[in-house]
Amino acid sequence: MPRSAWSGAAVVAVIVQLAVLYAPRAPQVDAGGVPIDKLVHALVFAVPVIALVRAGLPRGWVVGVMASHAVLSELVQAALLPGRSGDPGDVVADLVGVAIGVAVLAWAPGDARRTRPD
Repeated sequence: MPRSAWSGAAVVAVIVQLAVLYAPRAPQVDAGGVPIDKLVHALVFAVPVIALVRAGLPRGWVVGVMASHAVLSELVQAALLPGRSGDPGDVVADLVGVAIGVAVLAWAPGDARRTRPD
């Protein structure tokens, strides 16, 4: 996929991430014991990591910003969003998502660090 397409995907992924993390209330889903909330947290961090790196941003920078955002978003939820609460378990899920994104980048065909014209 061309870098420009990854750029568009990155923008969408970050907007979705922000909407999920900073919505006034988190949707309550009863999935019979399946930790849907934690899976969503991992997903909304893994996808932006992949898309941002494939769009051309430096991997280390993306990982650092996303790991910091994992912690910061829970602090913001706890302090500033009355309908939300900070959850250390969500931070763990977010960081697992970052790690999944890095693993996918390492495993997927093509080297995201390579410079190539699109």
